[in-house]
Amino acid sequence: MTKKFNKTNEQSDREDRVELKGVVEEALPGTWFMVTVDGQGAKVLCTLSGKLRQNHIRILPGDRVTIAVSPYDMTRGRIMWRI
Repeated sequence: MTKKFNKTNEQSDREDRVELKGVVEEALPGTWFMVTVDGQGAKVLCTLSGKLRQNHIRILPGDRVTIAVSPYDMTRGRIMWRI
């Protein structure tokens, strides 16, 4: 018996990451960005997710983004969406 996986359902049910919203403060070399989280004021060092890289989505300072961070290391994350 083979088990079917639904990628969209599987990704939305993940409990090993926290999604936050923030503003890109600074663009750093190598597709790294410094993002300030809304409400907390914490700074998170983020890189682009695979879909943003594949579709050549540009991220500039001042853009509002949704980021995913690990609950174990809240200082690094991944930019999932540009809002």
